Order: sequence, then C-alpha cells, then structure tokens
Amino acid sequence: MSTFIRYNSGDLVQDNAKINSNTWSTGVSTLTNFHTSSTETLNYAHPSSSGQFFLDVSATAPTATTAVEFSVAYGHKAGSGSKNFASGTGGEGFSATKTIYNQYRQLVYGDENQEFTFQGVTPDDIYVINFERARIKQGLKPGSLNLQLTSGSTIRSRIHLTDDFSSNTGSAVPTGLGRQFNLVTGSNGITLGTLATQTASGSYGFVYPDSGIIILNPKALKIKIGNQVTPDGVVAESSEFDITPSASNNQDGFNARKLFNAIEKAESFTVDSEETVSSQYFFTRVTNQEFNYSSNTSFTTNDGTLRFSSMVQNPKVYITTVGLYNDNQELLAVAKLSKPLVKDFTKEALIRIKLDY
Repeated sequence: MSTFIRYNSGDLVQDNAKINSNTWSTGVSTLTNFHTSSTETLNYAHPSSSGQFFLDVSATAPTATTAVEFSVAYGHKAGSGSKNFASGTGGEGFSATKTIYNQYRQLVYGDENQEFTFQGVTPDDIYVINFERARIKQGLKPGSLNLQLTSGSTIRSRIHLTDDFSSNTGSAVPTGLGRQFNLVTGSNGITLGTLATQTASGSYGFVYPDSGIIILNPKALKIKIGNQVTPDGVVAESSEFDITPSASNNQDGFNARKLFNAIEKAESFTVDSEETVSSQYFFTRVTNQEFNYSSNTSFTTNDGTLRFSSMVQNPKVYITTVGLYNDNQELLAVAKLSKPLVKDFTKEALIRIKLDY
C-alpha cells in the first residue's frame, strides 16, 4: 500500500504570475495579413444579415476551420448607415447600426440612453474592433497595442494608434467592460506629441483591455497629416487621413468594410494578451526514516516478509511517483519524477511539486 503523509501549512505555497503571449492564432506578434469571408462581406441583401452587423477578420483566407482574430463593426445611435429592419410606420431607425450602438453603450455604461463622448465631443456613431475571446486569454496587455490605419489609394495617409497606459496609467476609468484607457497616437502605450490625444472632433477613442474591445471615434479619424511619407517614399504635405462613414438614413453604408480596409492597407496590427496563472507548490519532504521500502507487491512474500534478505538491514528503493490525495484517500493528481530518485536510510529528499491552474 501507499504511505500517506499529511502536508503541513508550511509545505504549501501559493503563487500568482502574469504570463504574456502573442494574441494572434498564427503565433506572431504583428498581424500583417487580413481576410474576411466573401459570403459575409457580400451578404447585405437582408437588413438582418450578419454582414450588416459585423465582419469577422482572419489572418488567412477563411475556411470552415479558419480561426477568427477579431471583428469590426459600425454603430449609429439613430440607425443610419444600414437599412431598416422593417419599412413603414414604426420601422424607421431600427437597424443593424442602431443595434450595434445600443449594444456597446449598454456594455460600457449599463444604460441605453448614455451616449459615447470623446473628450467633450459626442458623435452620432462609433467604429468597433472586438477581439475573438479565445485570442485574448484573460485580457489584452495594456501598453502593447500598436494599431495602424491607412486611407487613400495612390497617396496613402497613415495613423499609428495605441493606448495611453505607459504615458498615463492613472487615466484608466472603470466601466462595465473593465478598465478604459484612451486611444492615442503613439506606440507601445506611449503618447506621441502634445496633440496626440485629441483632435478638433474629440479623442480617437477608448481601449478596454479587460474585455478585448476598442471603440473608435469616426469624427476624429478625419485629420490633416503634414509631412506624411507614402509607401513610395514621397512626402505628401498635409495629406488627409479619412475613413468617414456613410451615414444616410435607411441606406447601406458598408462602414464596417471601410474600417477593415483601413486596417488591411496598413498591414500592421500588434497587441499582446496576458493571463494570471495560479500555481500551488507542494513541498514533499522525505526524511531518512521514511519511504525506504517499496509498496510494490514483489518486494515482500505473502506473509509480509522481505523477499530479499539483503534489503533487511540495507534497503534501497527508487522514488518515481508522488500522488496527491484528499482526506478520503482519493487520488486527485499524480506527479512523475523526471528520473527515479534513489532512497535509503542515509538519504533525505525534498520534492517540489508545482500544480498550475
């Protein structure tokens, strides 16, 4: 039979550690390729089709088994930018974009009457980037966000966005989605320049790392950029960055697609995930007087006598396994040693067992 030894309080140690990892399913830190499902992208025929609400984005051409990295969406508080769910009296303004706007203000504020305000400016609409839950572990790592957006065709304008965790850690505001950080121009959580946090149309948006959501202010994403270097190396003075949504009443604006295009053209989206791993350490102490005889039935005869006389005065066994049991002597976990540990009356051992959960 096995020998049961109860652990003392000093034998048990609890530890918690934050583990950072790449967010994307591809295992890389920066995503450079972006794809959407052609079926989803073109599925705007019905006002309640999925393409009216969001677009799933993957790192490779979508198949039945392709992992989704994040989704993009557009919301409007009056329902503009998509067709009404029903025509006629009472149907106006109830659309996919209104549903999206109401959904996210309910998540953030817990109130469908609260509007998004970006540093004193209250636009009618929002852009949303919502990370796939499986990608973010317990949450995004604050300060790791580097999101580039590009607009234009021949002469492209680029803007580089991050959260302001490293520049202003005290800016976090508690919300229904957890901590809220400001979305600013810069990189790695560091604000770049004195005007990086706000435009004449308000700030660029908010980042919710605990929930894996970014909400952008469309009005702020229409700015003049001086001395912007194009992909061809040409300096375009006062080039314009613009992904202004189409917000006509009861008309498809395809606005989620505009945000996707801005991300796809920039070819650079970096963010890390983090999770807290709890570890329980069990310090298993084996004194010189303990565990010197094997519990294997071949070690003794039927009457309990040692089968080999040489083991009477000088037993020598090898520890290979430690079992963790509850008070009812039910086996809960098994720890295997990397190699057998020799044990006799002249030796003591301390085996550290780490259980992660």
